[in-house]
Amino acid sequence: MPLTDRDRALLDFEAEWRRHAGAKEEAIRADLGMSPARYYQLLGRLIDTAEAQEHDPMLVKRLRRLRDARLQERAARAADAR
Repeated sequence: MPLTDRDRALLDFEAEWRRHAGAKEEAIRADLGMSPARYYQLLGRLIDTAEAQEHDPMLVKRLRRLRDARLQERAARAADAR
């Protein structure tokens, strides 16, 4: 299924958000009209699609790598807590 306009907007925002003035959460609300929680839910699903990979391979690879690192850190902390 091809990317929707919203999908492209999410990917483009994530690629360019540092150029916005202010906090990222404020920019998400102002530019995309959604809560940061919803933004991250949608982005997390989106980066697992082949279409997102085709649209911006470098961004998707970076986001997947960051997500995987966070999951590994969480797993390590959970194992240490036992």
